[in-house]
Amino acid sequence: MHASTVSRAVEAASAVAAAQGLRVTDAVPVGTGSNVIVHLRPAPVVARVMTGTVVLHRDPRAWLARELDVGRFLAGRAPVIAPTEEADPGPYEHDGLWLSLWEHVDVRAVPPAAAETGRALRDLHDALAQYPRALPPRSAVLEEIDWLLRALGDDGSDLAAERDRLADFIRSQHDAPGQRPLHGDASFSNLLATADGPRWNDFEDVCVGPVEWDVAGVLADARERHGSAFAAEVLAAYGNRCAPDALARVDAVHALYGTLWRRYAIRSRAGRARPEPAAEPRRRPR
Repeated sequence: MHASTVSRAVEAASAVAAAQGLRVTDAVPVGTGSNVIVHLRPAPVVARVMTGTVVLHRDPRAWLARELDVGRFLAGRAPVIAPTEEADPGPYEHDGLWLSLWEHVDVRAVPPAAAETGRALRDLHDALAQYPRALPPRSAVLEEIDWLLRALGDDGSDLAAERDRLADFIRSQHDAPGQRPLHGDASFSNLLATADGPRWNDFEDVCVGPVEWDVAGVLADARERHGSAFAAEVLAAYGNRCAPDALARVDAVHALYGTLWRRYAIRSRAGRARPEPAAEPRRRPR
């Protein structure tokens, strides 16, 4: 991420914090992945500033408001990073950047064990099952893939056949059995190891669909970092039955989406990407 983008995000977070009466002496960027995360020291608050992913949202305010609503609902019900109670968590817009405020936690270097990871996902799903408001469908990922292919033009033409191969499966997810609220981007990067155990973070992509969409993301990271035996232990601790064929197809969708997003990000940095907002994303590469 370009240094000027990070600097703008820090300035926006600092301005919002000051307007909300938070005492901030040192605003420090602690994450610069798809968005910029700013610790508003010494306050126990972080600002999540939309930078890379904002192009994927037609209405950033509504998007962030939904994420905050889900976060407030889950606080005390599931192991999550919650919206801050030190100030109004937002959403806010400053200098063209949208952001929200969340509690800060100290993250441990040692990742959660396999059993902890599986149980954390099960606990999250059990709590999300009680969420009372409507969420977007997981099948909307096909609209996002199509938007990215159009935006990339010739740079994405080699992936069109893979899109067509997966399209019927993605469409079928709209009314597939077992619909329920999902994290939407369940992954090791969004499961933080804390003194109180693993806690889920970043509900920007919360949605409704079969559980395999979340489980596949976690298992893919588990296999990549720790091997197949670790992944099997995660799945056993999760406890819900998952269809192996569905998990494999979700992996393929994630791989396609990730490749498209990386190419789009490269074009965006080079100033060759379309600026119009796309459909709502459901899993980003990290």
